Order: sequence, then C-alpha cells, then structure tokens
Amino acid sequence: MDIYFFLIVALQGYCIYDAYRNNKAFYWYFIILLLPFFGSFAYIITQAYYKGNSAKVKEETTTVLQPSASKKIKELEAKVDFIDSYANRIDLADAYFNNNDLTKAIESYEKTLEDKVQDDLYARQKLILSYYQLKDYDKVIEQAEKIKDNSEFKGSKEQFCYGIALSKIGKTDEAEMQLIHIDRPYSNYAERLELAKFYMENNKTSEGKELLTEISTESQRFTKPNRKLFAPTIVEVERMLSTL
Repeated sequence: MDIYFFLIVALQGYCIYDAYRNNKAFYWYFIILLLPFFGSFAYIITQAYYKGNSAKVKEETTTVLQPSASKKIKELEAKVDFIDSYANRIDLADAYFNNNDLTKAIESYEKTLEDKVQDDLYARQKLILSYYQLKDYDKVIEQAEKIKDNSEFKGSKEQFCYGIALSKIGKTDEAEMQLIHIDRPYSNYAERLELAKFYMENNKTSEGKELLTEISTESQRFTKPNRKLFAPTIVEVERMLSTL
C-alpha cells in the first residue's frame, strides 16, 4: 500500500512538472490533483504526442532565435567599440540581460554608472534584477538602497527583490516592510505567493493564510489566458491552503 501511494505521488509530481514546463491548460492541474491515478494516466496518454511536437517546435524555434540574438549582440558590441556612449552601452547591457548573460549585463550596466550626467535609476533597476537572479543578495541590497527613495521603486519588482534579499540575510522586519508593498489585489500573484510563504516561515500563519485565500478567490475570476499564465502559482496556493 505504501509503495502504491508513493508511486502515485511521484506520478502526480512528474505530470504537474511536465504540465508547467510545457504550458499545458490550467484544467490539467485539477485533473491530476483531484484524480491522482486516472488523471495522471490520462495526462500521460493524451499529452505524449503533443509534448513531442511541442519539444520539436521549441528546438526549431531556439535554433532560429539564437543566431538572431547573437547577431544583434555582435552588432551592439561593434557599436560600443565605435562609440562607447551611454545609450549604446545600455542597449548592449539590455541585450545581454535578455539573453540571460547576466555577468556581461552587469558589467555593462555598471559601466554606464560612470557617466554622472545620466540618470542612474534604470541601470540600478536592472542591476537589482540581475544580481537577484544570481542570488547575490548583498549586491541587491547595495543597489536597492541607492534608489529606494525614488517613487518608481515603491511596489516594483525591484522592491520585491530587495525585500527577499533582506529576508535572506536575516533582516526579517525590514524585509516585511518592503514586501508588503507588492500585496496588491489582482496583480503580482507570484510575488504575493512568496509573501505568503514569508509569513508562514516567520510564524505569521494567519496573515499567510489570509493572503493565500485572497489569491485563491481572485483566481476564480481569471480569464482563460490568465488561468493558463498563472496556473503553477495557483496550484501552489491551493496546495498550501489544503495543508492549513
């Protein structure tokens, strides 16, 4: 019996992960969760063919797009070599960032900060996002504290990263002061889920449960595209609520 249970759980986990990775329809998550064996079996049988096609299309698309991105970066590098201006350097940094070459993106954004005539807000915003992805929380905090008084910072993705970074180094109270600003109805679902987890991890279960309930209620009014877009977040919300 125990072996059967663990096999079903493992099968569910695989199907949910595969559905998330391949952007399957929102209803698959409920079928898999509500009908552990039959739902998972139906998913594997009915989606295997489409998954194969999806992987093939993805591979072909990547093959087409990567040379295009590389070509654009080479052109921008040549522009910077010719005229190392603020605008050219920002364009190059953005290209690196969009290509997930974060080390080079950081180097270029940092270079733009040497131009004291230009507003440093945009470069520091991108540095926060870059360092956050690299889990360099000290650098996230360093950059955030230089722009945290700017009106554009409040409620932004950068403020969320700042709050998480503070929590990672043990500054819980300061982290909460930053994170609460992203708690806005009908938006920031992934960030609000992280805030709920933050509450749970810091002995604020009632606050966490209340936030999870709000997100769950809002999800019932989702449009079809949003149901698909936020499916992984909502599945995690419902899973957490079921344990409370």
